[in-house]
Amino acid sequence: MRTTRSTPRTNPAALLFAAATALITLLGLIALSPAAAHADAGPPGAAATGLHISDGRLLEANGNDFVMRGVNHAHTWYPGETQSLADIKALGANSVRVVLSDGYRWSRNSAEDVAAVIASCKANRLICVLEVHDTTGYGEDAAAGTLDHAADYWISLKDVLAGQEDYVIVNIGNEPWGNTDPEGWTAPTTAAIQKLRAAGLQHTIMVDAPNWGQDWQGVMRADAQRVYDADPTGNLIFSIHMYSVFDTAQEITDYLGAFVAAKLPILIGEFGGPADQWGDPDEDTMMATAEQLDLGYLAWSWSGNTDPVLDLAIDFDPARLSSWGQRIFHGPDGIAATSREATVFGGTAPDTRAPTAPGTPTASAVSPTSVTLTWPAATDNVAVTGYDVVRVDGSTETPAAAATATSVTVSSLTPDTAYSFAVYARDAAGNRSPRSAAVTVRTGKDTGTPGTRCSVGYRVVGQWPGGFQGEITVRNTGTAKVSGWTLGFSFPAGQTVSNMWGGTPAQSGASVTVAAAPYTSTIPAGGSVTVGFIGTKQSTNPAPTAFTLNGTACTTG
Repeated sequence: MRTTRSTPRTNPAALLFAAATALITLLGLIALSPAAAHADAGPPGAAATGLHISDGRLLEANGNDFVMRGVNHAHTWYPGETQSLADIKALGANSVRVVLSDGYRWSRNSAEDVAAVIASCKANRLICVLEVHDTTGYGEDAAAGTLDHAADYWISLKDVLAGQEDYVIVNIGNEPWGNTDPEGWTAPTTAAIQKLRAAGLQHTIMVDAPNWGQDWQGVMRADAQRVYDADPTGNLIFSIHMYSVFDTAQEITDYLGAFVAAKLPILIGEFGGPADQWGDPDEDTMMATAEQLDLGYLAWSWSGNTDPVLDLAIDFDPARLSSWGQRIFHGPDGIAATSREATVFGGTAPDTRAPTAPGTPTASAVSPTSVTLTWPAATDNVAVTGYDVVRVDGSTETPAAAATATSVTVSSLTPDTAYSFAVYARDAAGNRSPRSAAVTVRTGKDTGTPGTRCSVGYRVVGQWPGGFQGEITVRNTGTAKVSGWTLGFSFPAGQTVSNMWGGTPAQSGASVTVAAAPYTSTIPAGGSVTVGFIGTKQSTNPAPTAFTLNGTACTTG
């Protein structure tokens, strides 16, 4: 974790993480496998008087699915920054996690102050996650307070919190255990939950993971079902904090996917993107996977960090977003593109305005079977969320590729053939722009790829209702290296690729093409490269039966 003040973030040694990975995976498969999961059959939720959990999802009182898209704000250290919530809302957030103190380590936030925070959240149409920060790193940081002390603080605020179940989530304590004996996290977490329920609090409760929130030893992942079942109302959501421990796509998708598969509610309660001395978090996969799985995320943090690289806004000024702030609010899968206001605030008027037409595409990197298209961006009153590239033949259009950026490689083309391509822009509400002007390009002549022979292995790494993680290994079984490649295959049961690493996907119906990424573009003779992806599925998930590499059929297995 990274705190706004000087509390250090403790990072596990790399060797310990590597040694623990296999054990974590095994524990996760045992504890969170769909067969073993019974969150949806557990204790019934309290009467839906506010935000609550049902079937592993966070819902509003009216049953509307609510996905948090927001940031953290260090209120307890900067109580004078009262404009911040309005600024955060103006940038599109639908929720905010507010740092408070129970008085154990920092100055206690009074009942009057907490009431004012809640009122400001409501005035700015933000769902408010309130958290006690004094528990950070307990067991390793001697200055940290206990979850029991934090629970007493929430109970002392019972009159302030009463009636706010539609608007407030209680995050008992921030990162309430360090790296020392993290198994000790489970019992006090369970006890704090039960203490709050015995006191009559009916709000949705959020619990943070041990290991300074990052759960790199898998304690929360292994014990999640037991902790969830300890809440008699069933209104409990887990929070994982993702920093440099989560520096690969597989770590992120495995962790979140395990909770989703078990129908245990989870969100990313804190995360960072900028690299530090411990590693480089993969924020792109965090945000893309959260969007794919409809999970909430709350970025750290608005402003005032002692490590200013994590300030989303410089000096609390919304007009001076940092590169990290631009990424969170305006980047792919960011807040502007994906946030939806809670319906308890009456919602917003439907977005019916379409984006403007993109500029005319230009062609580059033309090969016998592929071409790269680039175009000037469209604009929208909210945000452009993607582009659809089509092949134009007279009055007929055929989908060719989809992209979130203003460039894409269209593959599986016929050599020495003329094609016309045009582009549409779309926004989050599904509005589609007018079509761009078309560009015509002729593919190169096929001179062949001497010695190209290949074998492809395909496997499902993990799956959950409606989604899965796949892995494709492409082997060069020829006698010469392959420089630059395009893989082709078809899904047999309606699967789609939603996020990929190691290659750039394009899909039209069942047909999928994957263009090599720069770091996988060369396959030496006898060598292989691996592509991973997150996909959607229906009731079945059979593997593709045939693959081509640069137009050449490959063996499978």
